[in-house]
Amino acid sequence: MLGLWSLLLFCGLATPCQGLLETVGTLARIDKDELGKAIQNSLVGGPILQNVLGSVTAVNQGLLGSGGLLGGGGLLGHGGIFGIVEKLSGLKIQELTLPKVSLKLLPGFGVQLNLHTKVGMHCSGPLGGLLQLAAEVNVSSRVALGMSSRGTPILTLRRCSTLLGHISLFSGLLPTPLFAVVEQTLFKVLPGLLCPVVDSVLSVVNELLGAVLGLVPLGALGSLEFSLATLPLISNQYIELDINPIVKSVAGDIIDFPKPQAPAKVPPKEDHTSQVVVSLYLFNTVFGLLQANGALDMDITPELVPSDVPLTTTDLAALLPEALGKLPPHQDLLLSLRVKEAPMVTLHDKKALVSIPASIHVLFSVPQGTPESLFELDGVMTLRAQLAPSATKLRISLSLERLSVKVASSFTHAFDEMPLEEWLSQVVRAVYAPKLNVALDVGIPLPKILNVNFANSVLVIIENAAVLTVAS
Repeated sequence: MLGLWSLLLFCGLATPCQGLLETVGTLARIDKDELGKAIQNSLVGGPILQNVLGSVTAVNQGLLGSGGLLGGGGLLGHGGIFGIVEKLSGLKIQELTLPKVSLKLLPGFGVQLNLHTKVGMHCSGPLGGLLQLAAEVNVSSRVALGMSSRGTPILTLRRCSTLLGHISLFSGLLPTPLFAVVEQTLFKVLPGLLCPVVDSVLSVVNELLGAVLGLVPLGALGSLEFSLATLPLISNQYIELDINPIVKSVAGDIIDFPKPQAPAKVPPKEDHTSQVVVSLYLFNTVFGLLQANGALDMDITPELVPSDVPLTTTDLAALLPEALGKLPPHQDLLLSLRVKEAPMVTLHDKKALVSIPASIHVLFSVPQGTPESLFELDGVMTLRAQLAPSATKLRISLSLERLSVKVASSFTHAFDEMPLEEWLSQVVRAVYAPKLNVALDVGIPLPKILNVNFANSVLVIIENAAVLTVAS
């Protein structure tokens, strides 16, 4: 049993190879450059990270600034770890240069993270006067990638060591034997001094990684919650997250649809780019949520229709004179459009289409009376979907490509429904499609990935998925 679990764990962290989107709704591939930038930004700080850093840092000060690791009471401040060195040799931290970050992804494990920095110190010399020293230091750490108890990706420090480089004496006199003592002292204390910096960096980055999950409101329709479907996968170029989106109605009911029988084959990721892949399953589920909430239903009255779109009994009788020629003229028509089945989305050959089955009930108004029914049609609207990425979601805009209808029931003579298709298409284009686009303003939320902005990403529609790619 232990061997089986070890095999499963290894497969979860091993290099992604299949490239199939089968059981999840979203797949994210984070390039190693993005991880490096997130680590560098955690040291620098800045407005983009303030929501994550909170009280740990001051604006634009970063982890090394006022209130951070160098601040009063911080790791390197008064009473911190370096106080030990002060008692032994009189050394005090004067400056810590912003580290340069380099990293390497380790397939099946995590990250090799190196921070190169320079530590500036001063002390009272044994011959009097002030000594000013600087030591170059490389902090080498191995960081494991796994899943936290909350189900979020997490980086955990497994091993950390420091390599002391060149030590420079800028002012004062320091005999050679004492220089060696200072060097030995630094060898002893620098791991405890600088390895906690790595831990602090990882805590910030883990907050960003954790933000990939969570509840995203979908307006008045419901909500979407992202969760990891499997352990994070890691290759030598990127980290892959298989993300399961759970869509819920306002009442809390889960909106779910069967997975596509033919999974999407995700194209290879180019170096120095990050990807988000949104599967057909998520498209169908979001449209299913719209249908379940009645957001696809509409009552169309003359007040909603532009003046150039005919919507009277006279206009209708001109289309079907034999069947409807005896209708009272100049009476307003009413159209009751109801969608009783979930729409079907098709992602294929660089196109996105949405097929909406609808029942269209046509009535005409009677002065000071209840509208009278004329006939009912079963129709299918096929709409072209234009997809546009923003920073936080995939926007969808629909336009009618074609409409087909057939008579379901009629309170008049039998007739050929073909002449009605062009007329109804005008109504759908003028009134119904704009109403749908308002409902679709919620879009399809994208998972937050280390604050990667997909607004300028390149979007490609493949079989059963949409792929967003952005340069790192």
